[in-house]
Amino acid sequence: MTAPAAPEPVALTGRDWGMLVAVALMWASSYLFIKIGLEDFPPATIAWLRIALGALALTLVPAARAPLRHREDWRLTAILGVVWMAVPFVLFTLAQQHIASALAGMINGAAPLFTAAVAAVWWRRSPDRRLLIGLAVGFVGVVALGVPNVDGSASLTGILMVLAATLLYAIAFNISGHLQARNGALAVIWRAQLVALVVVAPFGVPGLLDSTPTVGGWAAMIALGALGTGLAFVMFVTLVGRIGASRASITNYLIPVVALALGAGLVGERVAPLSMLGIVLALAGAYVANSRRRT
Repeated sequence: MTAPAAPEPVALTGRDWGMLVAVALMWASSYLFIKIGLEDFPPATIAWLRIALGALALTLVPAARAPLRHREDWRLTAILGVVWMAVPFVLFTLAQQHIASALAGMINGAAPLFTAAVAAVWWRRSPDRRLLIGLAVGFVGVVALGVPNVDGSASLTGILMVLAATLLYAIAFNISGHLQARNGALAVIWRAQLVALVVVAPFGVPGLLDSTPTVGGWAAMIALGALGTGLAFVMFVTLVGRIGASRASITNYLIPVVALALGAGLVGERVAPLSMLGIVLALAGAYVANSRRRT
């Protein structure tokens, strides 16, 4: 597969920063919605429902149903649905049967580093020094955030599953920017979700038929699908098209910060001093990686 020309990133505007924070908030909240949903649905069913409800939300938007402007992009869009949604959602679900969610989130914090590495190979262009410094500082912050919440019972199988899912995210981030630039974010994401919906259906639909969900469980799934797998994905792909995959993936450094704040604010979880240092480093890394002169 021949790599197209790399998108040229620009300096972030206030609107871009707002979208980064909004995506982080929606994806961080997803952990809470999944926890609520697990009381009513099997894990694979939650993965399928979030895709189904996200696709349903986008179906209501006319721009999502617009045809792809380039028919040859259908193949890449199908690949995007598999590597960004179908396989990672299942891998994360299986992994968290073996490792703590804090450890899974910490490993997923490597997504920006993986994204920059994939971009360097894909586009045959090395990232600039400021971006690399920001990515490194941010990743140290994510590790500091997660270490106080990790126990010693993690299995190698679970760790490898999360690493595989994170690498697939990095590949998807680099694919999505080119597709969005050529066809529009809504049209690409909706079709990718439809592909993922079909792929995950054999694992998710049987559990749905055997479940007796409550109103709270359905409310959590609707929020998870419409926000975390609908609006957040569209915002993220739009950012990738504007500022490049490596910088947009900095969202993964903001997610644990938001998750920690939600945990402390909503359920009174204690925040360790090392986690406070991690918050500072994660935010500093995100700022350094995204601060550059407008091109």
